[in-house]
Amino acid sequence: MKKKIFALLAAVTMALGLSGCGDTQLRLNLNPQELYALPELPAQYTALNGLISGILAGGAEYAAPTTGTQVQNVQMVDLDNDGKDEAVAFFRNVGEEKPLKIYIFKTVEEEFRPAAVIEGSGTAISSVNYTDLNSDGRTEIVVGWKVNTELQALSVYALRKGSGEELLRPEEVLKSVNYVKYAISDLDRDALQEVVILRADEEGNGIAEYYTWGQSGNMAQSATAVSMTMAELSRQGRVTEGTLADGTHALFVTGVNDENRAITDILTLSGGELDNILLSASTGVSRCISDFYGLYPTDMDGDGVTEVPVPSRLPGWSEESPVYYRIDWMQFSDSGTGETVLQTYHDMESRWYFRLPASWMEEIIIGRSTISDEAAVTFYRLSSNTEEKPAPILRITAITGANRDIKAIRGGRFILSRQMETTYTAELLEGNELWEHGLTTDEVRGAFSIIAAEWTAGN
Repeated sequence: MKKKIFALLAAVTMALGLSGCGDTQLRLNLNPQELYALPELPAQYTALNGLISGILAGGAEYAAPTTGTQVQNVQMVDLDNDGKDEAVAFFRNVGEEKPLKIYIFKTVEEEFRPAAVIEGSGTAISSVNYTDLNSDGRTEIVVGWKVNTELQALSVYALRKGSGEELLRPEEVLKSVNYVKYAISDLDRDALQEVVILRADEEGNGIAEYYTWGQSGNMAQSATAVSMTMAELSRQGRVTEGTLADGTHALFVTGVNDENRAITDILTLSGGELDNILLSASTGVSRCISDFYGLYPTDMDGDGVTEVPVPSRLPGWSEESPVYYRIDWMQFSDSGTGETVLQTYHDMESRWYFRLPASWMEEIIIGRSTISDEAAVTFYRLSSNTEEKPAPILRITAITGANRDIKAIRGGRFILSRQMETTYTAELLEGNELWEHGLTTDEVRGAFSIIAAEWTAGN
């Protein structure tokens, strides 16, 4: 190894002409100031910066979208599929009738030039999405406008060629539909995206509207009722894109009512029409209503099918003891029939969950305790003899603080996971050895998971 290093150093020395051998010598003339100079922007971006500076100097201010994944003041997107990004910039000019402005700049002869402006009324731009809705190779722009504190309106703009190569003509193909939440999804699996809007109708009832590109070149629609109010959808609600047990693509809509109950609707396409497969024909509400536990539909077991969380109360030590939940995760078919495929216990405070063995159902009770830098959940098995005390079988502990790694291996504990500020451990207790459904350390590790920090970019 030393010989290789010396050989490399010798080669570098010779290449720099510092060895003094031979008639040719490479001279390096470096200006120390150049080493610290900031790189210069390409000319096209210098021109773009000048255009934006002019808009700001005219009284405008930046007004980037406030929600979603696209929240930059200036965004680079290839809108016309020519291999070159357009620059899309967001502004507000309070002195104008339509104060919200979306400027589009197109590259012409290696320089950005103004190409189009989309204007809107309201206080802010809620969101923006870019997608090809009609397979013409051009990207449509989906804009959510914040009209006032309580109202949002959604518009879809298709970009057409203008009178010159550098000009674009934004055509509003979906015109200012009020909404609470919306989703862009390929529900019919035709490789084209559609728009689903959730809003209140004239009577205040919740509806979902499905917009797809029609034969006429405009947006065609169908609608179905949803069983939650828009206030319930706004409170802690969410729209989740997912898949049913038979592979059908679906949108899972979750709302939360005043009694902290989760209401779940599932939207699919049936014969080209939007359908709510969980809406009861007799009651007009969802057949899936349960306590809300801060959980939403997700592919819990990694099988490609979306499960809906349905909390179920576990037996308590007494009527005064805290309530603990088992989470039943249900898969649904396209007919709305549900089946529980797994159960978990979630410790939302310490951010972990445990997949419960099927043999434990109806036979366990849970207790949670905290001491300095430790939060422990103990699983107990119930005895058929009502006079016997529940036997402890497993304890999972979240340990924080400076000495957590030392505490993690005390007694019979074994480590499940080390995170940035928390170490998770487990301990098999005396009741585990005497129970036919007891677990091994490997089975405990396999059933334990961290609740990942979640960032949701929905509308």
